[in-house]
Amino acid sequence: MSQKQRIFFWSITAALGGFLFGFDTAVISGVEQSLQSLWQLNVWEHGLTVSIALIGTVLGSMLGGIPAEQLGRKKTLLWIAILYLVASLGTALATGWSIFLLFRFLGGLGVGASSVAAPMYITEISPAKSRGRLVALFQFNVVLGILIAYLSNFLLQGLGTDSWRWMLGIQAVPSLIFLISVLNIPESPRWLLLKKGDVAQAFDVLRMIDPATAEKTMVAIQQSNHHTEGSTRLFSATHKTPILLAVLFAVFNQVSGINAIIYYAPRIFEMTGLGKSSALLSSAGIGFVNLVFTMISMNLIDRFGRRTLMKIGSAGLIVTLALVARAFYTEDFSGMTVPLLLFGYIAFFGFSQGAVIWVFISEIFPNEVRASGQALGSFTHWLMAAIITFTFPYLAEQVGGGNTFLFFTAMMVLQLVFVLRLMPETKGTSLEQIERTFVVH
Repeated sequence: MSQKQRIFFWSITAALGGFLFGFDTAVISGVEQSLQSLWQLNVWEHGLTVSIALIGTVLGSMLGGIPAEQLGRKKTLLWIAILYLVASLGTALATGWSIFLLFRFLGGLGVGASSVAAPMYITEISPAKSRGRLVALFQFNVVLGILIAYLSNFLLQGLGTDSWRWMLGIQAVPSLIFLISVLNIPESPRWLLLKKGDVAQAFDVLRMIDPATAEKTMVAIQQSNHHTEGSTRLFSATHKTPILLAVLFAVFNQVSGINAIIYYAPRIFEMTGLGKSSALLSSAGIGFVNLVFTMISMNLIDRFGRRTLMKIGSAGLIVTLALVARAFYTEDFSGMTVPLLLFGYIAFFGFSQGAVIWVFISEIFPNEVRASGQALGSFTHWLMAAIITFTFPYLAEQVGGGNTFLFFTAMMVLQLVFVLRLMPETKGTSLEQIERTFVVH
C-alpha cells in the first residue's frame, strides 16, 4: 500500500463515523409514523421519540473530548463504533418504547462523539497539503449517510408491519465494517507523543505518513508542547482566538437555517403550494445537490483555501435566502421558483460551510487542547442545531416564512463580515505553524 493510499484508508475509516452519523440522523424519518401508531404515542411522546437522539448528540459532543484525550483518538473511535452497533441492533429489536428511547439515545451519543473524534483524528494524521480534502471526507460521508438512509428506508418500506425494524437494524452492517476497520488504523502520532510520551511509536506513524518530513514534524510537535500556565486549559487567555473562531463558526453554521431546511423541506415546499409528492421529490433533490457540491468543495478546499470557499458561499447564501424571503413576502410561488432557490442555497452551503466547518475547527486549536476545543465547537454546533430545529415550525407559523428567511439572510451577512474581518486562512500550513499564529504565549 502506497503512502497516499495508506493515509486515505485511515481517513476514510474515521470518516465512516460521519457516514453512520448521517445515517443515524436521517433514518428516523422513515420509521417515526410506524412507531407512533405501534406504541400509541401522544404528541409529547412522539416528539421525544424523534428528538431523543439529538439530545444524546448534544451530550456526546460535549463529552466526546474526554475519552479522546484520556484513551486516545483510536480507542474513542472504537467505542463510537461499538455504540453505533449496539444502538442499531437495540432499536431494531426493541420490545417497548422506553427500551427504544434508551438505544436511540446511545446512538445519539455516538453521533455527537464522532463529530469530535473523527475530524480530529483525520486532522492529526493528514499531511498539511491534503488535510482539507481528507477532513472534508467526514462531511461528505455525513451527507452520503443521509442519502443512503433515505434510499434504504424507501427500499425496505414494503417488508410488512416490522419493516421499521429492518430500516433501523440495517445500520448494524456499516457499524460492523467501521468497527473492524478501526482496529487496523494507527493511533494519532500527536496524541502518542504529547499524551502518552511514546516517542518511538509516534515517529513510526509519522514515517508512515511522510518519511521525508517525519523528523521535522516530530521536532515541531515536541516544541509545541509548552505547558505554560494556562496552555493546557482550554478556557484561558492563551486560547481566546481559536475559541472565538470556533464558537462563531459553529453558530453561523446553524443560523444559516440549514437544519431547518433539511428537516422541514417538505413542509417548506408545501407552504409554497407544491403538492405532497412534489414536495417529497424536491426534498430528495436537496440531498443530491448537497452531496454533489460537498464533493466539489472537497476537491477545491486545499487548492483555493477555506476563506475563498467561505466568501463565495456566504455571498451565494445571502442572495438565495433573500430571494426566498422575497417570494414569501410577495407570495409569488409560481412554478419551481422556491425549490430552485433552495437547491441553490444547498449548493452554496455544501460548497462552503458544509465542508469547511469540521476542517477549520479541527485545525485551529493547539495540540494540547485540540480534543476539548473540537468538543466545544461540536457542542456549539449541535446546541444551535437543536434550538433552530425546535423553534423553526413555531417561528414560521408565528412570524411567517418571509421574516424567518430574512433572519437567516441577516445572519449570513454577519457571517460574510466574520469571514472578511476575522477568519484566517489555514490551507497548506502545518498544525504547529497554525498554533504559533493563533496562540498568545
